[in-house]
Amino acid sequence: MSESMVETSSPASQLEQKLRTKTATIGVVGLGYVGLPLLRAFFQAGFPVVGFDVDQEKIDLLNKGESYLKHLGTDFVKDLAAADSFVATADPQELGRADAIILCVPTPLGGHGEPDMSYITRSTEMVAKVLRKGQLITLESTTYPGTTRGDCLPILEKTGLKAGADFFVAYSPEREDPGRQDHSTQTIPKLVGGVDEVSGELATLMYGSAIKQVVPVETAEIAEAAKLLENIYRCVNIALVNELKPVLADMGIDVWKVVDAAKTKPFGFQAFYPGPGLGGHCIPIDPFYLTWKAREFGHHTRFIELAGEINNSMPHYVVRRTMEGLNESGKALRGAKVMVIGLAYKPDVDDVRETPAAEIIKLLFDHGADVTYHDPHVPLFAGMRKYMEYRMHSAPLTEATLKDADCVLIVTNHKVIDWALIGKHSKLVVDSRNAMADVLPIDGNYVQA
Repeated sequence: MSESMVETSSPASQLEQKLRTKTATIGVVGLGYVGLPLLRAFFQAGFPVVGFDVDQEKIDLLNKGESYLKHLGTDFVKDLAAADSFVATADPQELGRADAIILCVPTPLGGHGEPDMSYITRSTEMVAKVLRKGQLITLESTTYPGTTRGDCLPILEKTGLKAGADFFVAYSPEREDPGRQDHSTQTIPKLVGGVDEVSGELATLMYGSAIKQVVPVETAEIAEAAKLLENIYRCVNIALVNELKPVLADMGIDVWKVVDAAKTKPFGFQAFYPGPGLGGHCIPIDPFYLTWKAREFGHHTRFIELAGEINNSMPHYVVRRTMEGLNESGKALRGAKVMVIGLAYKPDVDDVRETPAAEIIKLLFDHGADVTYHDPHVPLFAGMRKYMEYRMHSAPLTEATLKDADCVLIVTNHKVIDWALIGKHSKLVVDSRNAMADVLPIDGNYVQA
């Protein structure tokens, strides 16, 4: 530790001692796909924890020992509810008992593609009301470089307390991937950057007490930019194969087989696969936080903007291929019965954040189609943001429902779906995920999208 943390009476040294003995109470703000797994990690490491969320329904479920995130299972939620060391609350005053407060709040885009910082701002203002000496505040929400120092820190210092001496501030980007089986919150390396040296050291100590590997970086800005780079890398490479998909299709070449062939090279290539568009919180949104910030410095991030255009066009391409497939069968899209398979943004989860299925369903409705969907992980689609007018229930996947549909459109390839059943009883299958590769040939018509 740095010399500034040596004095035993200082707020830094007192917090350091609490973290080392795991007597520090860890508060997590936002108990969604990022916050709840993080709370679990600290709870399982032996820390007392306080979970805060504005959604009272989530709080009630946690206090009853019931999970609302299926991929996390139920056992640990039952353990939480039974433990004296766990508090779930919608009362922000309860955060005053926390020695460290971690902000895991949404960072969506506004109506014009600009960063919506309201969740970060409001949660930081909420924390400022209970801020006291010896607390560590870390931000995990993905955002543009400079947010922690330029947006959060001034709000906290309005209290009259001084960062780096009275309280401590750091940034540590979330790296969750819901549904992934080979990694968990505890095993994914954790980047940590403080707004000052002491803050960075304390944050590294805190995360290192619950997570296997912590990677300290020099500043909060490096950590913020690294998270954006991770997602921009994926966004651009997915856009590349999405751009190639229609080009190769017109040449009579299967893009999925091309990627599989290319990935046999042991160096210099990483496989990315095309799809119906981007979903989840990270890739469709986060790169544009940097695009927006870059304009402030007179730069235009053309790779990011082009990747966004390509990826955002994919739902339109999928619907066009659906229209073409129906036309080849002598049927117009208007009035056609289309069953969409999969609403979640990725396989084997119930996460519908930014799912391309929502835009595809909207486009199908706009073209006059009669749309249903089937997703065993998402029994209800109650709308989201610009799709609030839709309220649909998952239809059963049976021989009768498949035969009744003019087209089955595959958007998400969940493992639990009976693909052989779809292949046997569908008149037309439009496949945006190569889900039917092991089922082909099918009895009806088949179109890759």
